[in-house]
Formats: sequence, C-alpha cells, structure tokens
Amino acid sequence: MNKFFYVVLAVAALLSLYSCTDETIGVSITDSVSSIIEDSSFVITGHSVRNDRVQMRTSTKMLGSLNSDGYGSLTASAVTMWMPAMNIDTTGITAASIDSCRLKLRIPYRSGFTGDELAPMRLNVYALNKALPTPIYSDFDPTDYYDSDELLASEPYSPMSGWVEIAESYVSGTREVDTVRVISVPMPIELGQNLFNAYRSNPDKFSNPNTFADLFPGIYITNSYGSGHVINIKATQFDVYYHKHVVLNDTTEVDSARCQSYLASTPEIISNNIIRFNIDDELTSMVEAGQALIVAPAGYEVQVHFPIQEIIDRYEQNIGDNQAIINTLSLELPVSVPETQYNIQPPGYLLMVKTSKKDQFINGDSLVNNKDSFYAVYDAASKKYTFSGLRSYILDIINNKGGIAAAEDMDFTITPVDVTTYTYPTSYSSYYYSSASTSVVTKISPLVSRPAIVNLLLDKAKIRIAYSSQIVN
Repeated sequence: MNKFFYVVLAVAALLSLYSCTDETIGVSITDSVSSIIEDSSFVITGHSVRNDRVQMRTSTKMLGSLNSDGYGSLTASAVTMWMPAMNIDTTGITAASIDSCRLKLRIPYRSGFTGDELAPMRLNVYALNKALPTPIYSDFDPTDYYDSDELLASEPYSPMSGWVEIAESYVSGTREVDTVRVISVPMPIELGQNLFNAYRSNPDKFSNPNTFADLFPGIYITNSYGSGHVINIKATQFDVYYHKHVVLNDTTEVDSARCQSYLASTPEIISNNIIRFNIDDELTSMVEAGQALIVAPAGYEVQVHFPIQEIIDRYEQNIGDNQAIINTLSLELPVSVPETQYNIQPPGYLLMVKTSKKDQFINGDSLVNNKDSFYAVYDAASKKYTFSGLRSYILDIINNKGGIAAAEDMDFTITPVDVTTYTYPTSYSSYYYSSASTSVVTKISPLVSRPAIVNLLLDKAKIRIAYSSQIVN
C-alpha cells in the first residue's frame, strides 16, 4: 500500500526565519510542496538450494556427531596446519627436559556446544603426511592426507569434561575477559622432543607456516566413538611442559616447571571443517514444497528474486520531473524457527549477496559494500532479520546504470554467516577502562561454528522504500 504524507510549507513562516534580505532566498521554497512517500507493496520470492560445499574462512573448528529430530544428522571433524612459535626456549635445557605435551582445545564456556553436554564421546588425533590444499572446502576428503596407523592420541571428551579457564587481556586500553572450557589431550612426548631438536638445528623452519609444514604438516581431529553433541573449538594449541634448572642466587638452585606453546591454529594458516550433513525428512518435505529454509553448517541457503526494477519504475513514475531524494530502502524478513530436539537456533547473521558475486565475496574474504552485498543481525525478540542498508544498492543502479537493472542485480543468495567484529575505544575515563567504544566488522565468513536452522517467511517479508519529493512551481 502506498502512503503519501504531504507537508505544505508556509511561506510566511519560512521567511520569518530569515533576518537577511538575500534575494536569492525564497524562489525555490516559497511556491513548493514537499511530500514523503513510503511504499511497502513489493513482493520478494525465493526457494532453498543445497549448499554442501562451503569454503572455510575461519580458524573456528567443529568436532562431534549429532542426530537431532527436526534438524538431521551432522558429523564434523577438522584438519589444521600450524603457526609455529618463532622463539622456543632452549637456554639451559635439552630435549630430555621435556616432561609432557598436550593438545588444548578451547571451547566457549556458554555456547561451546550443541546437543547433550554429558554424552560420552572419544576423539582421535592423527598426524598429516602433507600440506593441506588451498582453497579447501567442507566436503574435503582427508583420506590421502593421513595414515590411519599414525595415531597421535585418543581421548574421551564431552563439553563438560574440560576445566574452566578465565583469561584477561587489555587491547587498546580495553579490558577483555574470555571464559572458556579447555579439553586437554595428552600427546606423545616424542613429538615435543622432535620439535625441540628441529628448532635447535634449524630455527628458520619455524619462521612461517609454509616452511614449518615441511617438518610437521598438521593434524586431523575426528570423532571416533559416540554421538550426542558437536563442540565449537575457538582455539587450538600444542603446549610443551618442561623443567629448567634455575639459579636463584649464589646459594640456591631449583628445578622450575615451565610451559610453552609451540604451535597454534590461527586465521593465517590453512584449516578446515569437514562436514557431513543429512537433513531431516520433515525438513526435506519443506524444501521440496518450496519453503525458504536455511540450515547450517553446509546445509541449505536461499536464492531470492529482489524486485528492484519494479521499485525503480514506481519511484520514477511517482516523482515524475520533480526533485526527489531516496531516504531509505530496507528488507524485513520475518522467520519461524522449526522445533528441534536440541533447540537449535537461527543463525546470528545472514548475508545477502548477488548470486553472481557470491563466490567472489567468499573467496576474497570481503566485507559488505551495501551495493552487491549486505548483512543482517537476527532479532530474537521480533523473530526477524532486517537488511537496512540497501539505499546504496538502488542509487548505484539509478545513477550508474540509467535506472535499468540487469538480471544479476535482482538475483541474490541469502546464506548464514559468522561475523567478526573489533571494538576499539573512542574515549577514556582511565588508563585501562574505556568509557566509549565503537565496533567495526573485520570479517564475514560462512557459518561453520555451530548448527543453525531458520525458515524465512518470504510471503510476509516487507520491502520498504521511503523518499522525499519536492514539487516546485
């Protein structure tokens, strides 16, 4: 329905605001009528498509096995190369000083898993025999990249099996507190000793991940027993524990216990989640019926037709030869959340990107530009996503394409994503604490951190455009 709001500008009232006698003022405003036009009568259409080949753009890993009514069956394993420590403590110690080694998997304290937190499961860790390929996708087959006889570790685990660890740090004066659970996996002491000796003989090999891969290509972590949950591993590291002879003073010498992280999985190195997902039969029926269902990770996304040409045509028809300014263009997407056994929630963010540019966006690790790509945050209270930054999109077509939209300007893919932000202070009340801050988006990547599901109610979606038009007589 079109809504027209007319505001008649009173000449006397306007002129009374000016004490000057500039004769150039008044000609364009005295005999004019301004109107603000809002239109929300447009329709968006779409359907679900399978997307089981997702490129990883994050160091976050998933591990486990889950069967959930209303969702489906999901198995997740991971491969990762390593970022080595550039400096390893070798002063006064030898390989024999190493006492133990551990692989540490850190998961968020509150949101680090989906499923039954007490379900007993077991993980296996294998050594990779060669460097991982790039790019790498969720359907990656690790068979040729490890030897099943090269088992480094096997350990029972659950989301509640790790200890709680609280770390505090100060970034640009902002105090950050991170609470995680740590699943600690005993690793062969020989691995730590071999890395120690390799560093002593050729430290240059530890200067970057590519040269280090010649020594130790990485690991493959897989669930070997049990089902009931998947965990979200936000950080992975390999720690070495050793003792060191320390002289405290002229009369006191002690053996001091030490720990150093030799290796870590960081965003700079190649890592990958290996996802195998089969959708629930009920959801399959929803997809086949044409519903706009989004399932993650490596599940389903939605392709939509956005009626931008119809919007432009009606806008130009309404304004005619008058002056006009487009104020806003937005898309509101109401949703429903299917009932699932483990209360699986909608994605925290959705990306809407031109289908023709989706691969370029993901491969390039881009940020949204509000012309070809946009993102929206899930509002749990209203159960909807709102893409509010579409103004640049329509202006780009009007100003740079003569108001004629190409097919690629109307075909979009809506897909679940993880959004990484960085918060920096804008003012300070003390040295350590910031009284004001600003957050900026630093990365958008496919959602692989947790299971997610949502049904987009396209028949109830609202495309809203608002513009101001001025009639000058």
